[in-house]
Amino acid sequence: MMHKIIIVILALLALGGIFALGQTLLFGREVKEVIDENIVPVKTAEEILNEEVEAELQLMTLDQKIAQLLIVDAPRLVISDQLTERLATAPYGGFILMGSSFGTLSETRAFIQQLREKSAYPLIISTDQEGGNVQRLQSISSPKATNIPYMSQLGYIGSMDLTHKVGKVVGDELSAVGINVDYAPVLDVNSNPRNPIIGKRSFSKDPTITYKMGIAFAEGLAEDHVTAVYKHFPGHGDTSVDSHISLPIVNKTRAELDAIELVPFKEAIKSGAEIIMVAHIALPKITNDMTPASLSYKITTELLRNELGYKGLVITDGLNMGALTKNYNEADIYWRAIDAGADLLCLPTNPELAISSIKSHISEQRIDESVRRILHYKLGSMSKWQLLDESYFANAENQAIVNQVK
Repeated sequence: MMHKIIIVILALLALGGIFALGQTLLFGREVKEVIDENIVPVKTAEEILNEEVEAELQLMTLDQKIAQLLIVDAPRLVISDQLTERLATAPYGGFILMGSSFGTLSETRAFIQQLREKSAYPLIISTDQEGGNVQRLQSISSPKATNIPYMSQLGYIGSMDLTHKVGKVVGDELSAVGINVDYAPVLDVNSNPRNPIIGKRSFSKDPTITYKMGIAFAEGLAEDHVTAVYKHFPGHGDTSVDSHISLPIVNKTRAELDAIELVPFKEAIKSGAEIIMVAHIALPKITNDMTPASLSYKITTELLRNELGYKGLVITDGLNMGALTKNYNEADIYWRAIDAGADLLCLPTNPELAISSIKSHISEQRIDESVRRILHYKLGSMSKWQLLDESYFANAENQAIVNQVK
């Protein structure tokens, strides 16, 4: 009897095998192929971020898109009804805090937090905190910010570690205020002793020292997720005119730029630069005219993006500076900067005029290119930034680090 049961079981197993084989022959493929079809591929973080960006872009009106291109002057501690409405409907891309924008530390923190809470989109909150004679945090009335030395002093010492630590001090204090973007470091090579605007703001007259110290400073900022803005592309070091007043001219060939001015920016791009500021300087041997770099397609798009392979955000230097305002109609400045390849316009004097000018002259397709980059940054790396406690501002540890710079 037992033998018969075993024979029946073996027969059933054989039939099962024949049935499975028949299925394989019938459908003409292996079981592994069927299993593979049912596996949902895992998306990378970058793919997920890109999908979020596209979804957000599709929901935005044209006015909302254009407003994202503007980094405007922050008022002093008070948000008007007009600004409240703007923040709720089509907020600007962000704000820059100049000296007049600050109160006490607690007042400034509270003001910035209100801006964020009222805004329909994440905000870039920025300032110039380089060190030396350009450090806006010194305008905070109480307590006084740590006094950051000129970058030339760090370049002279030549310590990347100390420069990194100073960058971290700056990042700590910016994050304690509520600021997530710093218009620093200066990557201009201090090659002209008659330069009235760069000078000691530069790390060195040596391009190698300049980029090594600049990247170290930026990496210090990055420890607090504060984004560095490398400036002033393609190099403001060899000028004898202040672009705040008039248009500087750099009479250098491309080979000469490659040897000095472009070296730090190339290295910054390799290191993962997220924002680069373009200067208001003319380079006639490169562009064959006197168009400032900030309004030049040949400089902003062809050189910076296409030739140097830069993928991040491009921001202009302040659009209220004499190099532009003495030579161009205000409305033309705004659309020409975007047409040249800028993503962000810094300090438009009249933000509403900027929006209407861009709407009249720039295609929505071109606007979308910049808004994609802005949203990619805001929903990506900028989202990692966090407000630090007030204890990170002007403390003994920060002062001890700065005291090492002699």
